[in-house]
Amino acid sequence: MPIARLRPLAFCALASLFAVPIARAQEAKPAEPPLVTRGRIELNLAGAESILKAAQAKAKSLGLAMNLAVVDSGGHLLAFARMDGARPASGQTALTKAVAAATFRQESGPLPPKGEPDLLLSLSVPAAAAASGGKLTALKGGVPVVFEGQIIGAVGVGGGSGDQDAEVAKAGIQALLELLAGAKPAAP
Repeated sequence: MPIARLRPLAFCALASLFAVPIARAQEAKPAEPPLVTRGRIELNLAGAESILKAAQAKAKSLGLAMNLAVVDSGGHLLAFARMDGARPASGQTALTKAVAAATFRQESGPLPPKGEPDLLLSLSVPAAAAASGGKLTALKGGVPVVFEGQIIGAVGVGGGSGDQDAEVAKAGIQALLELLAGAKPAAP
């Protein structure tokens, strides 16, 4: 066989010898971390409005006029409602409760959670709330919205007792979760 015909075959064989180590070196390189988070669930306006609707129904069933705030997971306002007759001053506390629940990833309320009285803590919480720009409160009534293990937002309610506020917030959240599961929400 003439050498001229063997040259293309020799070139291909030689090229394949170099290609295998290069491919293996590229495979051994560790994966770079992603630059964005994908697959997150976010609460949107329609979800926030469904929470408000159910929470208002629960408040009415308790005979209460309340302020209701729904925020996203970062504590940014999505929807707000002040029911007829609700105290205007409770509007800001409802928002603060929602922001606290979203950003601290837990229900708002007295600290420490076991309810042990602490005079210094009781005196410092209002100062910390003022210093936080309204992102901290020791008032009950802020409840995070947890869906598929993720905190997607929070609800803050003001106008009743702390326990009533939390009950109304939880009723709104439960209605959303039932809608997401495809079930018909329970009556208040």
